[in-house]
Order: sequence, then structure tokens, then C-alpha cells
Amino acid sequence: MANKVEVKELLDAGVHFGHLTRRWNPNMAPYIYMERNGIHIINLYKSAAKMEEAANALSKIAASGRKILFVATKKQAKEIVAEEAERANMPYITERWPGGMLTNFVTIRKAVKKMASIDRMKKDGTFNSLSKKERLQVDRLRAKLEKNLGSISDMTRLPGALFVVDITREHIAIKEAQKLNIPIFAMVDTNSDPREVDYVIPSNDDASKSIKKVISYVSDAIVDGLQERKADKDAKKEVKAAKKQAETKEATQEDK
Repeated sequence: MANKVEVKELLDAGVHFGHLTRRWNPNMAPYIYMERNGIHIINLYKSAAKMEEAANALSKIAASGRKILFVATKKQAKEIVAEEAERANMPYITERWPGGMLTNFVTIRKAVKKMASIDRMKKDGTFNSLSKKERLQVDRLRAKLEKNLGSISDMTRLPGALFVVDITREHIAIKEAQKLNIPIFAMVDTNSDPREVDYVIPSNDDASKSIKKVISYVSDAIVDGLQERKADKDAKKEVKAAKKQAETKEATQEDK
């Protein structure tokens, strides 16, 4: 079970500040508490409940061994998401979303393999036998691939879920996940349509303090899920070892 979310902490982080009332999406009405000075205020009790719900689901996905892909290309979220996703040992996209990242995953894997083959060339000395111009071209290609795909190079299959900051901005990622029935978790502000998402966290997706509060909370839950998976694996290993030991002991006694 995820830790309880303190509403006061969400308030301090400014999670409740929505967009200007004229820029709202009417489908967010159930999550809006009031309007103040032309700005919609999000109901933080609903945010807290939704955060806990999302965290519990993400923890289960992590415990099952599947990856959660974080997506956030806006300036305020990039660093926070990269840091928290790395802490939870999960892949992330903080540069431009590579079109077909999910729907054309085979092509993306080919690009990742290309990156690995360049690294092998550098290790085995093949790279040094290239001309200066060729080396420059290879280096440029490697840097471009690293920028776009670096954090997903370990992702050998489609993710078990997507976590998105700002679904309006990341609409291409959302559409691809929907096509493939990949569950979508997201911070959803008052200007977005919550119907696009499976697990809505109504929250301010523009302020870095708010983003940090939500992302670090869900990352904690993912880390818990991974620890649970490790503990489960270790327990199974112990049972297997004990069983083997008992069988060996039995066999030795029979030999006597």
C-alpha cells in the first residue's frame, strides 16, 4: 500500500493551482473545487485520493517486472522526471517524443541496436580505422541517438504503463499508448481532458514544485514495488535451496 498523501503538503507545493478559467476543459469539472481570481482551484482531497490509487497500481506493475515509461518534455519537468525515473530504475523521454516510439517499437529498437553497435566499434578499434570525416559522422549519429533514446536503451519490450506530465503537450504519446491499450497515468491540469487517461492525477502540471511532489511520490511507490519483487525472488531462491539441500541429505542417507 502506498503511503498516505498529506493534503497540506500538496497545498504547500501549489498542486491546487489550475489554469485560467477561460482555458479550462469542462470534463475537469469533477476535480475543480472553486474559482479564484479567474483561476480554477483543484480539489486537493481528490488529488490525494487519485495519487494513492495511481501509486498502488504503479507499484503492482513494477512488482510484476514490467517497465513504466515516464514522458515529460516541458522545461519545468525534464530534470525532475529524469532524476526520479532514474531513481526508480525506469525509462524516460524528456527530449522530443520519437514518433512511433510505441506503435513502431521495432524500428526504435533498431535505432537502439545501432547505438550499441557504434559503442562496440569504439571498443574493438574498428572506429579508429575510419576516416576523420566518417568518425565525425558516426559521432554525430551516436550523440543524436543518445539524446533521443539514451534513457530507453534498456527497454527491450513495450512498457507496462506510461506516466505523463501534461497530456495536452504529449498528445502523440497518449494516442500511441491508447492504440496499444497501454495504461496511462498522468498529471492532468484543468485545461486537459481527463477522459484520455486511465489514472488521472488532477494537479498543476506547470510548476516544478508541484511536479516534484507528485513524481517523487509515485517514484517511491515504484521503488517499493521493485523491492517487493526482489524480496519475492529471494524468498523463492531460499525455498529452492532448502528443497535441494533436503533432497541431497535424503539421497546421502539412502546411500548409507
